[in-house]
Amino acid sequence: MLTTSSPPASDDSLASSFATSYAGVIAFLAVVSEGSFAKAGDRLGIGRSAVSRNVQKLEAQLDTRLFLRTTRSTALTPEGELFYQNCNPGVERIVQALEDMKELRQGPPRGQLRICSTPGFGRKVIAPLLNGFYATYPEIAIDFFLKEGPPDFTSERIDVAFRDGKMDDSQIVAKQLIPMQMVVCASPEYASLHGLPCTVEDLEAHNCINYRLASGRIAEWEFKVGGICQKVCPKAKHIFNDAELIVQAVLDGRGIAQLPAYQVHTLLHERRLIACLAQNSPDDRGHYACYLSRKHLPTRIRVFIDYMTEQIRMLDLHNSTDVIPISYCA
Repeated sequence: MLTTSSPPASDDSLASSFATSYAGVIAFLAVVSEGSFAKAGDRLGIGRSAVSRNVQKLEAQLDTRLFLRTTRSTALTPEGELFYQNCNPGVERIVQALEDMKELRQGPPRGQLRICSTPGFGRKVIAPLLNGFYATYPEIAIDFFLKEGPPDFTSERIDVAFRDGKMDDSQIVAKQLIPMQMVVCASPEYASLHGLPCTVEDLEAHNCINYRLASGRIAEWEFKVGGICQKVCPKAKHIFNDAELIVQAVLDGRGIAQLPAYQVHTLLHERRLIACLAQNSPDDRGHYACYLSRKHLPTRIRVFIDYMTEQIRMLDLHNSTDVIPISYCA
């Protein structure tokens, strides 16, 4: 003879049971707090009869009488008193959680931020600004790491990522901080010995230094020739996977390189480096602060983005290209 086991309780039954218990507990706590079913109904915005039904359903689920009721008074039974004592700490924790969330939104910014940046921009721009941010917002702790590839906001639990160029994701908010200007530069010593390229085609005759991306691919140099974007990958004598190593190689006179303006801003103004091919500079791509949503943005994230935006723009890192004397052209 075939037998079948009883089917498990459906999700709908579970949901219904939870909803009944939840409504009953809320009604129960309101009656205890207000001292009567009528006042509890006023507090909850429902009728006295609805409060009574919810409490009765809860009592039926518990198979226990929680209140002693007469026409003039309402009092807890011993079982009701025990149930209240067990429920009340949970309610206080919920209230405290709500107050904590309100404080995070309205009180002094505090908590932890997880920040990600491309290595070059992170070392050169973001890291030096963190001390000022710590001094302004001492209750915010920052977990800061560098990453070349695109960040995964969910799995890496990132609050803000600094990127060179927009991220190709419609769910991510990208706020431009400054334009991202690319500059071809060399040391004065190199220019004196080898001259400088006056056209993109002239790069073939020079010692170029290339950048290797995290993927292993060599980064292309970008230009604008006759109003058209042009990408080239010049033959390189030296290749590095770190922008600071490239800057140092250029300073040492080992060749020329195309670098973000923020990397060489100070060096250009100090005349330790000189720029060329300004007439072929590509369109600015921009440096961006990226985060997941504008909605319900925690105060600690909002003040961090505002602070970094103001401080980075004050640095004027994108206005770096100097005019090169024609005598340097090869």
